[in-house]
Amino acid sequence: MTSEVMVVALPPFHPEFSMRLQRPARTLVRRLTAAAGTLALSAALLTTTGSGASPEALSDTVALAAATAQAKTVKAKQRSGTNPVTPGNFTGFGFDQCVAPTQKAMDAWLNHSPYLAVGIYISGDSRACRVQPNLTPTWISTQLAKGWRLLPIALGPQASCLGRFPRYDDDFKISPRPGKKGRYPKARAQGRAEAEKNSADAAALGLAKGSTIWYDLEAFDMGNKHCRESALAFVSAWTNKIQQLGWASGMYSSASSGIKMLDDARVNRPGKFHLPTYIWLARWDGKANTSSSYIREDGWRPGRRMKQYFGGHHETHGKVTINIDSNYLDLGATARSSDARCGGVQMSFKKYPTITTSHRPRKRMRALQCLLQEQGFWEGKLHGKYGPRVRNAVATWQTSRGLPASTTVDPSQWMRLLAVGEQPTLKMGSSGAAVHRLQQTLIAAGLRTTRSTGVFDSETRAQVRAYQKPRKMRAHGVANPPTWRALSAGNR
Repeated sequence: MTSEVMVVALPPFHPEFSMRLQRPARTLVRRLTAAAGTLALSAALLTTTGSGASPEALSDTVALAAATAQAKTVKAKQRSGTNPVTPGNFTGFGFDQCVAPTQKAMDAWLNHSPYLAVGIYISGDSRACRVQPNLTPTWISTQLAKGWRLLPIALGPQASCLGRFPRYDDDFKISPRPGKKGRYPKARAQGRAEAEKNSADAAALGLAKGSTIWYDLEAFDMGNKHCRESALAFVSAWTNKIQQLGWASGMYSSASSGIKMLDDARVNRPGKFHLPTYIWLARWDGKANTSSSYIREDGWRPGRRMKQYFGGHHETHGKVTINIDSNYLDLGATARSSDARCGGVQMSFKKYPTITTSHRPRKRMRALQCLLQEQGFWEGKLHGKYGPRVRNAVATWQTSRGLPASTTVDPSQWMRLLAVGEQPTLKMGSSGAAVHRLQQTLIAAGLRTTRSTGVFDSETRAQVRAYQKPRKMRAHGVANPPTWRALSAGNR
């Protein structure tokens, strides 16, 4: 698990946008921004068509407002001083490398790579990357606020029979001495001491208690009894102590050595050792799953495994190239969330049909009224009736978007309505309200036939790719700013 950043610089990009607004309009924008955030800001800007702004400029305004709101959300999370537990329940892709990447590199990969989890070496005297110029409490809180899931790794004392360790004069191996009772007391003492060190280093970086700390035990000779048994005693003591200190325990190792050692202890000597809650197996077979022929399928199931399936290689995303290991995480299913808005209005349906004066399904009409209300075009009860006031609200909204006023709301217009709001980059493992809006917009685009769940899964990834491919976007299945812009424009 040793990699280095090869390219971390991005060309400078300073988005600029200017739009002339009359003084009353500027006042309205300020008031609505304070009162209702991004949604109201978008509505306020888009109702100022009298300023002469083109529909393209108005679309850019929505994108800029969404990006601004996202940046404010990140800053607010940082100011709160409370980092979330990481990685939490997560199913998706991650990468690891030795040196924590620069912020520009992290931002580029957030918007363009399939990865949403990142392994970082935070502790341990045996790690190759003792110098971490980017790894600070601010770096930690920034990545967590932006939605990254962090995998803090500790690489301390290694198995006694591993020839390439110790790396330095001031680190050491696990003691292979069995002691009088054959319990490897020295190795156990080392495990407890290392857990205390790792805990202190994690806390100093601002990682929240309850997060998983992963101990990296590099591959060793399983046939060497004292080497194997002392490593097992070390891991057992480390696991027990790290949990006592308030952290979740995980262990990374080769599937054929360290992970097999744990699995054999689980099956053949149950209850004799403290086993980590999670395992991270290294098996470079190119298969993005959590299985290996070296260990049994019933252990650490469900949702307590991850797998490093591809070793050191270069990948480029967003013009940034990093040498990484690729991982697939299955660390617990993300719970589905409610799609209700506006005080309980159902928003997700299997399709969003064209609404006309003769075809106005009641539940979808309530959803339409809710969307118009959130964007500042409707006041009053959400009754689901398509009367004159609703028709006027629809026409006003259509005009504000540069569309001809009519009594019809077609699927393309549903897309424009559903996509409005904060538009963070979403990918496998993302969850929450923004995922609901993305999935609902994909339903309106005709690419999804099931209701939104609020969980970005492999099905959603395939749907995003199907949307990107015919539009000459990079079909990576990541809902990034260009994808959101196309959806927001109602492109079906």
